[in-house]
Amino acid sequence: MKIFQASCALALALAMSTAHGFTQEIRATFQPDPTQPGKNLFVNKTPNSGYCASYPAQCADHNMFSIEMPVRFDSTRFISRGESMLVKAPANWRQLTVTNAQTQETETVEVRIIGIGSTYVLDDSATNITGASTPAEAHDKLWDSSGWVYVPEPCRYSGVASYGTHSYRFFWKTPVQTGCSKNVAYRLSSIAFDKMDFTYELRTPNPLGMSTGQYTGSLTYTLGPARDFVMGGLYHQPDDPTLTLDFVLDVQHTLKVDLPPGGTRVTLQPVGGWEPWINSGRKPTRIFADQVFYISASSRFKVMLLCSSQGGNICNLGSPSGDSSQVQVRMSLPPGIIGPGGGPVNRISLDFNRWSAPFQPGVYVENKPGYLHFDMDPRDIDFLLRPGKNDRLRGNVTIIWDSEV
Repeated sequence: MKIFQASCALALALAMSTAHGFTQEIRATFQPDPTQPGKNLFVNKTPNSGYCASYPAQCADHNMFSIEMPVRFDSTRFISRGESMLVKAPANWRQLTVTNAQTQETETVEVRIIGIGSTYVLDDSATNITGASTPAEAHDKLWDSSGWVYVPEPCRYSGVASYGTHSYRFFWKTPVQTGCSKNVAYRLSSIAFDKMDFTYELRTPNPLGMSTGQYTGSLTYTLGPARDFVMGGLYHQPDDPTLTLDFVLDVQHTLKVDLPPGGTRVTLQPVGGWEPWINSGRKPTRIFADQVFYISASSRFKVMLLCSSQGGNICNLGSPSGDSSQVQVRMSLPPGIIGPGGGPVNRISLDFNRWSAPFQPGVYVENKPGYLHFDMDPRDIDFLLRPGKNDRLRGNVTIIWDSEV
């Protein structure tokens, strides 16, 4: 018996800038984890930049990461005392379609922005503007209440901020899609927001149901007043009008089948062996073999039977004397794998030269036992054990597992 071993693969992709907007590639990966077989999730592999790169402990504590984009929002006029500085991120879920370049299969990815930050830059020092003695006090006095770091609800502060005499770096969480603002307490001749950090959350399809290969798709956001990303408010314009997120899903599945030592030689015999027949002539009612194999699978697969046969789950066995008999071939798979009928795979027939499919893991199955069942029909047992006959019948049976369903 020959066992075909196959492996296949699933991942998601990260960023850059163009002359007419910014482009950020997002990278995530699915690889089956033997220690967490029920964890059927993509892992985001996009490197941190911006706020979370500077304050990794803060982001780890709040389970977030950030991407910094080199976009700048400049004020188009002075800002009067009492005017608002508005910050808004597209926190609602948005959908995009990703397509497998090889199979043209499509899946849906959802994304939302759950945090936004920047560094505001003044054209004069905060101490000169407010008359405060220290930069920390000056930046607090610059705004109508509790400084800049403590943002009004529904936005939330992220934990820490940093500042200089002319600048203040911040990051706010955006659990819902609405603008959050602070009112300026002093007239500002100019205030800019230099670079933009954002964090995002993904909803990805179940990778166990996806084919091997790369799935790509894009989602474009607008930047500026009354658009998706607002930094500063009505009188702040970005130096580029759009941000495009490019997704590349690259899934890394596993399909592997192993036989124990000696598992390629299968011997059919009665329950309890041949002694009852040899010693007392008691004809066995069943001649069979249950051969164990060990399977690791994270994606759907198909199975085919090949042997000397004309069809069905029957394989022919023959002897040098010219006699022949038949053996039926069935398969059982470990719990966690659903068969073509939608239920557990228990002694399912494997058909000659025809694919049985699909077999779909509900969780990652790692090195679990399955069985190939070989049984002789009662009529073949009668033929094999007819009086005066002494013979040995042999045959080759090949089972093929394939991840390309």
